Amino acid sequence: MQKRQKTILVVKLFVGYFKMSKLGKKPILLPKDSTVKVDSGSLLVSGPKGTQKLIFNEKMFSSKINEKNEFEISPKNKDKKSSLMWGTYRSLINNAVLGVTKGHEKNLELSGVGFRASTKGDKLVFQLGFSHEVTYTIPKGINVKIEKQTKLNISGSDKELVSKVSADIKSLKPVEPYKAKGIKEKDQFVIRKEGKKK
Repeated sequence: MQKRQKTILVVKLFVGYFKMSKLGKKPILLPKDSTVKVDSGSLLVSGPKGTQKLIFNEKMFSSKINEKNEFEISPKNKDKKSSLMWGTYRSLINNAVLGVTKGHEKNLELSGVGFRASTKGDKLVFQLGFSHEVTYTIPKGINVKIEKQTKLNISGSDKELVSKVSADIKSLKPVEPYKAKGIKEKDQFVIRKEGKKK
């Protein structure tokens, strides 16, 4: 009885390896103006908005471009580690392809009396209700557009960097729950609290 249970468990684990990454099996469509090249452990993605270089483990994964101009990766060894990393690698490559062709962006909003933003060279200058101005240096590869002094559009080809910049700016004045004053993403849901009643 115990041997039968062990056999069933092994079969379930074996089947599970191949069901772990439905995302990894999906091919990545390459637009006409983008290219992907694997060379010496790195993957270079090029497009109209720039280039991105990713680490690519050629010992763990193989890659090819099919007849539909789709980029595919597949694990060389059907083990647990490869199955777990398969979807992650696919997502990173897909994000890079989208970044160099369409770009990534985040939209932020400033909410509060007197809250506003402006640019001075490579710096963002904020008025956030403090007694002093708050400055933030814009990293290379990031473009920031300001509309009506209260709306910011952050764009770039690197999704991770765009998200980091957005998070850094939001941390300058997190949204408070009573009057929802602060910096938030567009359409971000804010849990409100009722103030003290007299």
